[in-house]
Amino acid sequence: MPVPVRDPAARLARGTLLLTLLLTAPAAGAETRGAPPAVGTLTVSAQEVTESEKYVGRIQSVSRYAAVARITSFLDSVVFTEGQDVRKGDVLYRLETAPFETDLASKKGALANIQAQLKLADTNLSRSTSLMRGPAGLQQKVDEDQAQQGGLQGQLQSAQADLKTAQINLSYATIASPIDGKVGRTAITAGNLVSPDTGVLTTVVSQDPMYVLFSIPTRTVIDLRNRLAALGGLDALKLRLVLPDGRTYGEAGHVNFTDNTVSSSTDSFAIRGVFANPSRGQNKAGHAVRELIDGEFVTVIVENPDPVRLVTIPRAAVLTDQRGDYVYVIGDGKAERRNVTLGQPIGNRTTVTGGLRDGETIAVDNLQRVRAGEPVAAAPAQGGIAQESGR
Repeated sequence: MPVPVRDPAARLARGTLLLTLLLTAPAAGAETRGAPPAVGTLTVSAQEVTESEKYVGRIQSVSRYAAVARITSFLDSVVFTEGQDVRKGDVLYRLETAPFETDLASKKGALANIQAQLKLADTNLSRSTSLMRGPAGLQQKVDEDQAQQGGLQGQLQSAQADLKTAQINLSYATIASPIDGKVGRTAITAGNLVSPDTGVLTTVVSQDPMYVLFSIPTRTVIDLRNRLAALGGLDALKLRLVLPDGRTYGEAGHVNFTDNTVSSSTDSFAIRGVFANPSRGQNKAGHAVRELIDGEFVTVIVENPDPVRLVTIPRAAVLTDQRGDYVYVIGDGKAERRNVTLGQPIGNRTTVTGGLRDGETIAVDNLQRVRAGEPVAAAPAQGGIAQESGR
């Protein structure tokens, strides 16, 4: 017969142990494994996508004028304001003109003297030629008059050339811009002696339109030419620019030149595009403000005008490991790992050039709980990711 436990503390400990065993014991028929993870899914579809590539480019003015002195003279005045817009024919510098005006007057006088002598020689030759018809005429006199006339005609041509040179030198005392554009800083101030050896006094660069120079790998150029042959080749490409501050430039451009040789150092073609560069207003100084600046580095986006159909998926649905990029394809309630080849990004999405077919279903959220080959509780994705897929 069992001995009753009389100690209340021992009786309480025994009851507590029994209760613990009952609570921790598995219920009859209960599963030991957790439920399949719930994942949001999307059915992928092919869309028409405009393919594009990015390259580093530099802005270059279409026209550039380097102002230099063509004569030696003192600089009388600087006519322009640094940084202002100038028009073709606007005066930039005026040089001292007095020495050249004096030289011009001298050359005019020498020319007038030769013209007077030639006129007299013409008269003498005409008289002596007339006398040859009478008994007093001498052939020697005619020959002498003809020689004098010929010599003076040569002197006349020389004097006319000297006069023209003097006029040109005087015109060089005024330095004007031959193009429309924006003028830079002046390298010299009034009162200084300038000459052709002084170098560039200032520079004027055109503003609208502007070139962008960049290079495309030879293999890409050949591929584009073949694909776009029916559309006009590389000239059919549409160009866009991303400015240094990250903004996309509002004007689209086009290719207007492709170099005729391949760079031996980079195996690429030099390409030149052209963009409009209209004024966006004026600054406090009253100068026009334009977004494209000569020498500026930009990102050139080259867009293929011939769209292609590609599968696009949210970028968040792509995982990456040492084996590459992959997604989970959902079929028959299970997840299958599928390696994919990604194309160009489009906002929060990316194109897929290999590994996925139109109409397949992929997991797009809760991916950290998905395991290849294991069951999942799939349901259509809701919220932001679902909206991204429909863009």
